[in-house]
Amino acid sequence: MSAVEQFTPTVLTLTDRAVAKVKNLVAEEANDDLKLRVFVTGGGCSGFQYGFTFDELAEEDDTLVERDGVVVLVDPLSYQYIDGAQLDYTEGLEGSRFVVSNPNASTTCGCGSSFSV
Repeated sequence: MSAVEQFTPTVLTLTDRAVAKVKNLVAEEANDDLKLRVFVTGGGCSGFQYGFTFDELAEEDDTLVERDGVVVLVDPLSYQYIDGAQLDYTEGLEGSRFVVSNPNASTTCGCGSSFSV
C-alpha cells in the first residue's frame, strides 16, 4: 500500500461500547485528531499481546477503520493477527479495559490480553 487506505469494518469491528469509550477519551484529551492504534506485539503468557495507544497521525501503510467518527489504526504487521476481530470495552471487577475478540487466536490467556495463533 503506497497510501493510507480505508477498508471495510470487517478488518476490525468496533462495538458500541468501544466507540463510546474512545469518544470519551478523545474528548477528555480535547484533541479531535487522536486516533486509537491497536497493535500486536510479542510477549504475554500466550505468545502475542494486544496494545493500545493514541496517535494523531496515521502512518502511510496503516489500515484505517472508522465507525461513528472514531478512527482506529492498524499497522501492517498487526493487521494479519487482527483481521476479522472485534474490539470491545468492558468494565468489571477485574477493571476496565479494551478487549479484542479474535477468531485468529488458537489460545488465549486467562486475562484475555494475550493470545497465540
